[in-house]
Amino acid sequence: MKRYVLYRDTSVKKVTIDYEKELNHEQLKVVTHREGPVLVIAGAGSGKTRVVTYRVAYLLENGIPAQNILLLTFTNKAAREMLHRVEHLLKMDTRYIWGGTFHHIGNMILRSHADLVGLNKAFTILDNEDAKDLIEIVLKDMGLSGKEMRFPKGTVLKEIFSYAVNTMSSIEEAIIERYPYFIHLKDEIEAVHENYAKKKRQTNAVDFDDLLYFWHEILRKHEDLRKFYAKKFTYILVDEYQDTNKIQAEIIDFMGMLNRNVMVVGDDAQSIYSFRGANFQNIFDFPKRYTDCTIYKLETNYRSTPEILTFANESISHNKKQFRKNLRSVKPSGISPVVTSLRDVIQQAEFVAQRILELRDEGVPLNQIAVLYRAHYHSMEIQMELTRRDIPFEIRSGLKFFEQAHIKDVVSFLRVMVNEKDEISWKRLLKLFPKIGKKTAEHIFDHIVSAEKPIDLFIDGRIGSSFKKIGRDTIEIWANLFSRLKELKEKEAPAEMITTVIMTVYNDYLKYNYPDYESRLEDLSQLTSFASKYHSLENFLSELSLMSGISGEEIIYPGVHDERVILSTIHQAKGLEWKVVFIVWCAEGRFPNSKSLDEDGVEEERRLFYVAATRAMDELYICYPMLYYEKQVGHIILRPSRFITELDPTVYEEWDVSESL
Repeated sequence: MKRYVLYRDTSVKKVTIDYEKELNHEQLKVVTHREGPVLVIAGAGSGKTRVVTYRVAYLLENGIPAQNILLLTFTNKAAREMLHRVEHLLKMDTRYIWGGTFHHIGNMILRSHADLVGLNKAFTILDNEDAKDLIEIVLKDMGLSGKEMRFPKGTVLKEIFSYAVNTMSSIEEAIIERYPYFIHLKDEIEAVHENYAKKKRQTNAVDFDDLLYFWHEILRKHEDLRKFYAKKFTYILVDEYQDTNKIQAEIIDFMGMLNRNVMVVGDDAQSIYSFRGANFQNIFDFPKRYTDCTIYKLETNYRSTPEILTFANESISHNKKQFRKNLRSVKPSGISPVVTSLRDVIQQAEFVAQRILELRDEGVPLNQIAVLYRAHYHSMEIQMELTRRDIPFEIRSGLKFFEQAHIKDVVSFLRVMVNEKDEISWKRLLKLFPKIGKKTAEHIFDHIVSAEKPIDLFIDGRIGSSFKKIGRDTIEIWANLFSRLKELKEKEAPAEMITTVIMTVYNDYLKYNYPDYESRLEDLSQLTSFASKYHSLENFLSELSLMSGISGEEIIYPGVHDERVILSTIHQAKGLEWKVVFIVWCAEGRFPNSKSLDEDGVEEERRLFYVAATRAMDELYICYPMLYYEKQVGHIILRPSRFITELDPTVYEEWDVSESL
């Protein structure tokens, strides 16, 4: 097969793009690179997508056939937009370029060689919901499902299996690293994984992770195909390389082993997805795996003011593992980033809301303002304050705080203590227990609704005589739980009631039903702290109902049409930008997260802080509360995040607003 080399045949091809005019000098070097592996460290806001697009156009203009170019992106939308842009630049068809996600390309290759892995080429691809359902079928076949026993649900098992594939780990290693509380079920989980694989083969189906696994297996085991694809793709481009996992990196190495024209583009300073299996070492070790690679840095930033970039550069400079760079702005000077300490989370929310209203009056559209946070629960008080002030908002990090399933589950126990005829809450909480599905929950409710005091049926155990199939353990749990809740209701102690529900039944339920168990537990901890401010259960529940029923998303502020402030976790905000950004809860132990305080963990948390800061175009506000109240221990003094205290004080301005709100 012919190997194509840049500049071999350019005399017969008319160049239509003035690259020197369209690109800055940093971008031009990357786009016009000739042969050999390339690592492009593309700083935030430096035109990374533009560089990849023009690189593809440059290859085509210099005689590289479209079918010999492989473009790997993290969304199919990104690939389509890049290739559409190339078509616009060159007025030529790009349909023969192999462009798309790893899974998309893996599917194309697997369709051609399905027989090598025991599949028919007409195999079905299971989406995540389908995969979860198939795992549930396997659990049922093995006698591990249903309400009779505690065993991880299909969603949780799917995450374990996926993590193992993407990190090229064993099931045992995946459990130890991500789900250590399931180590006592290791043998059973491994058996489920084996039977799940058999079931997929029987039904001629693959899940998303199989597309990578089998692609890797085909290349690893079949030297002829490994050489075929390595010859076919004379130029390989990989976008967002810092987000690749171990199996993806090995696939790229296989595909580029002969021509070695592998160009990976990314930013080590924006590697923030280790919890998904992304491997920071891929980008950091690229020059070790490709010792002849050329490293280019894109340091010209088109997004942020010089002051914001000085702040961000100073912050990330504290990381030891990095490709050092210094982002430079093309924008005129602006205002310095602001660091402000607030009395508590309530005043923090008040400050953010008040400043948003001021910015709106200054002409900044609401949809150009974002509030970013490390964890979803950090947004709770912000959501409440924006709602109180009729400021419309959109949540990019999931459901509104009080509408999340785990919040509603726990609150349902409190609701029935106030209203014993609450059908929705009874049916919701009953289904959390073993051997109780939808129909049984309906039967139990129909039985208790006519009782004068339904709660007493659970406290004295009489409910067990009417429903013989419900286990003795569940009857005892009900008796203890509702007895304790009744005592706490009389004391008007909603926070203690929430803690009781969590410790008695809900902690284990979370572990076995949700892959993000720890994140949801943090949400519930925040709910408990919020409840501790109330000395009336009815007032607490009324406040929750009002916060859920009147949403800032449904309010249209006069004259702003559909504009909404954006609330988002930093992970969800990567790749986006706003004129004004608030980063909240920047207190030690919250950001960085207290569970990420080893060296690698802190460095990823600092990269997350860097990502948040570089989302801001014109104004950046860093906020942290000084006090936090927990019912059990009282007021906790919070220290500012190390990501603030380690900075040179000249890179930001301090505001004292404690007396002005």
